[in-house]
Amino acid sequence: MTLVPGFTGGLLDRADALRHDPAALSAKLDWRARLLKLDGLMPQIEDGRLAWTSLADLPDDAEIVLLGLDAQDRAHVAALLPASGEGTTPAMRSPALMAVLGALEAGEAATYAAARSLLDWHARHRFCARCGSTTHLFRAGWGRQCDACYTEHFPRVDPVVIMIAEHDGRALLGRGKGWPEGRYSALAGFLEPGESIEEAVAREIHEEAGVRVTGVRYVSSQPWPFPSSLMIACIGEAEDDAITLDTTELEDAMWVPRDLVRAVLAGEPGPFVAPPSYAIAHTLLTEWARRDG
Repeated sequence: MTLVPGFTGGLLDRADALRHDPAALSAKLDWRARLLKLDGLMPQIEDGRLAWTSLADLPDDAEIVLLGLDAQDRAHVAALLPASGEGTTPAMRSPALMAVLGALEAGEAATYAAARSLLDWHARHRFCARCGSTTHLFRAGWGRQCDACYTEHFPRVDPVVIMIAEHDGRALLGRGKGWPEGRYSALAGFLEPGESIEEAVAREIHEEAGVRVTGVRYVSSQPWPFPSSLMIACIGEAEDDAITLDTTELEDAMWVPRDLVRAVLAGEPGPFVAPPSYAIAHTLLTEWARRDG
C-alpha cells in the first residue's frame, strides 16, 4: 500500500500558462469560475469538501489569486483582501481548524494548503524587501512586483526536516511544549543555509535529544501551510539510545517499540497520542511501523 501524505494529491491543474497571459485569464473569469469560500483563512466545508461560490460574491476591493483549473476547465480562485480587510492577518492554527482539516476528503486539503499559503504570503509581502516600497500582485497572484524598483518577488517554501531516529527496533519520539495532552511526534527543524537534508536531520536530532544518527534515508514530503513549509520526512540510525534533552525545544522524548507504535496507530491505548492523520509525522510513523526490521 502506498501512503499518501496529507495536503498532497491536489485536484486542480495549476495552469501556469494562464499566469503569464492576462487576456486568457480574464476570459476564464466568467460565470463558470469558482471562488473559494473562506472565513478569514478558515475553510468552509460542505459534505467533506471545500465550499465554492461564484465570482458574484467576490468583494469589490478584493484581488483574485488563481488556484487552478478543474477537469471541466473552470477557473478556481481565492480572494485576496486589502491590507485593512478582515482575514488579512494570518490566523493561528486552532483545534477548530485542525478538526476541519481532518474531515476533508483526499485532495481537498491540498487545494486549501495552496490557497492558505498564497494568501498568507501576499499578506506578508506588501512591501519590497529590496527598497521598502509597496508591491502589487501580478502573474495571477503567483508573484508581486515592486512599484518603485520593479523587483519581482515570488512565493517560497521553507524546507523543514521531520525525522525518526531508530535504535534496536524503537523510534525516538518527542513532545513539544504546549502540545495536546499525551501527543508525541517525530522531531523536526528548519534546514539552515549551506546544509544538506541529511546534515539537518543529524544536527536537529542531536541538538534536541542528544542522539547522534547516521544512515539518514528519505521517506516522503508534504506541504505544510502554516505558513508555507515543505516537510521532508526521514529516518536515521541512532548510534546509541542515551537521551540528553534540550528543554528549550522539547518537553520530553522517549523510545517507543515498533509493536507499541503499531498499536497506537491502530487506535489502541498507549503511552502517547499519535499525530493527526493529515500530518506527515503520522505517515512517517506508519511507514516505519509497518516494516519488519
